[in-house]
Amino acid sequence: MSFTNQRAAYGQALVDLGKVNPNIVVLDADLGSSTMGRMFEDAYPDRHFEMGIAEANMIGVSAGLALTGKIPFANSFAVFASGRVYDQIRQSVCIGKVNVKAVGSSAGLSDFGDGATHQTIEDIAIMRALPNMTVISPADAYEAYQAAIACAKHDGPVYLRLNRNDYPNVTKQDKPFVIGEPEVLSDGNDVAIIATGYMVNLALEAAEALKGKMSAKVINLATIKPLDLGKIAKAIGDCKAIVTVEEHNIIGGMGSAVAEVMRLNPKPIDFIGINDVYGRSAGSYTELLEYYGLTSEKIAETVLRMSK
Repeated sequence: MSFTNQRAAYGQALVDLGKVNPNIVVLDADLGSSTMGRMFEDAYPDRHFEMGIAEANMIGVSAGLALTGKIPFANSFAVFASGRVYDQIRQSVCIGKVNVKAVGSSAGLSDFGDGATHQTIEDIAIMRALPNMTVISPADAYEAYQAAIACAKHDGPVYLRLNRNDYPNVTKQDKPFVIGEPEVLSDGNDVAIIATGYMVNLALEAAEALKGKMSAKVINLATIKPLDLGKIAKAIGDCKAIVTVEEHNIIGGMGSAVAEVMRLNPKPIDFIGINDVYGRSAGSYTELLEYYGLTSEKIAETVLRMSK
């Protein structure tokens, strides 16, 4: 598997899961060509359900399928897979801890051309607030594939957040994904950069640029929920300060989750993310990230300031 796109890697994971587990079923809300649910449909048409533009109904049907022993993956754009279906996920999935996997594609600002209506800067906050919900935001295509495999094995609700665009992989291709485990990708002892999603790539660039000035550790936090204080503290180690980086509102996102879990073991912390505003249209993904200050340069600047 040589994918550099999370959606394609996820689609392949579904196909591979379908080969070994006849209980895997996939639902799409008229977006299968974008979510890559179409790959599963092509391989197993009798286990793929096209629900039309009706995400709320899709979640209800997913809950029903799960109660019969199926393992449903319900796909849509992240803005719809988290917001439009909040009530159905709360009532039909999370309260009963029903085994449904909601997969939000084109998350964050990655649908750069469609503007605020199709960009989701609040999905992590929405989903992690739900009891019984596991929230996963893979760093790259390799991790997206392994995370999908882990989701199928996990008994209970999961929200899986995926980027729309191609970009280089930074994790190991065949490393199994373990829910709840932070991963140190680059060692350092001054400041810990905790990043999720595509921001992991930029965090590694920032840490490399800072060599000779200070020592930055990069931690890939793909599991936003559950978070364990012991595991986070161990990953941070002796670093004196923390900088969190996410393609999400700084209110209620990954940075908030880290601050909450570290409250009994506090260190100075700063947050890089979207500053409580909606997205907008742009000519490219890079252009949009630069507009919102989600760059390796901004990360390096913040880390250097926190190291003093």
